[in-house]
Amino acid sequence: MTELVATTPGLFPLPDWAKEQLSDLKGHQKSDLISGDEGADITAAYEKGRAEVIDRQQQAGLDRVVEGQLRWDDMLAHPLAVHDAVETRGIVRYYDNNNFYREPVITEDLGFSGDVAEELEAAAELTDDLQAVLPGPYSLADLATDEYYGDELIEGIAEFLEGEVEAFPDVETLFLLEPSLVTNAPGEGVDERASEAIDRVAGATDADVVVHTYFGAIPEKPYAHLMDADIDAVGFDFVTDHETNLYNIQEYGTKDAVALGVVDGQNTLVEEPETIRERIDWVQENVPAQSFDTVYATSNTELFYLPVNKSNAKLDALANAVSLTEAEQ
Repeated sequence: MTELVATTPGLFPLPDWAKEQLSDLKGHQKSDLISGDEGADITAAYEKGRAEVIDRQQQAGLDRVVEGQLRWDDMLAHPLAVHDAVETRGIVRYYDNNNFYREPVITEDLGFSGDVAEELEAAAELTDDLQAVLPGPYSLADLATDEYYGDELIEGIAEFLEGEVEAFPDVETLFLLEPSLVTNAPGEGVDERASEAIDRVAGATDADVVVHTYFGAIPEKPYAHLMDADIDAVGFDFVTDHETNLYNIQEYGTKDAVALGVVDGQNTLVEEPETIRERIDWVQENVPAQSFDTVYATSNTELFYLPVNKSNAKLDALANAVSLTEAEQ
């Protein structure tokens, strides 16, 4: 019997009140923010926002609850952007869209930070169904500029992330977000190193680890290497490219669990629960040789692209899709 789990890749949009309040506060505390320190008022605003987004996920009935990553102004680059060994410089386009992040330039060894662990410790006080979210080592290396590690950049970032994960509180699931495996797929040799780096980070936790990919489909060779990593599930973007993702599963198989990006994280059109469930069933029907222990039903991308009301509506739709009985489909 397949377990259906409703979840998201995190990175929620800031509530409107928080955008206004934080914009004003940050405007008055620029020197603190540049040094990585946040004042008490900013910290309090993020704490309020965290509690709000966790409560909203619980209201929707999601099976896994994320911290929300409201502090991640630099999106997946955040763990580097707040690190003491990293200089943030100019503004860089975030993948192929109209979002931007500060360029993180690694100038020294990436020692332990604990930034994400602190967020998760606070979230763990509010839910027993906690899911951690972290950039995968290949995507983080892709987003960074390196002035320290040289040819060992991926390995250096994997070591850094391994230490961060080891400090996490108990979580049910870890979503490692790896869109760069699609958008800037690793070539010969690098694909194997990327898989080994992912394996190293995944080995730092006892939680179920999902490597979630999106903005399309992973090319065949990097996908085959990814399957060598000791992870619990690969996530597939069935919104952007369902045919190639289905081909990868049919041709190369996948893990006993799978994450299906079946809700569009970049489109304000809210899918009906029945439509979402049909997409989940379609995948399972088209890979009859593969029987999944767990299917994580999720949005294909992070949700920060959406207005808050649309993001919340998609949370409801995901949870309702998973809870549909056969009679209701």
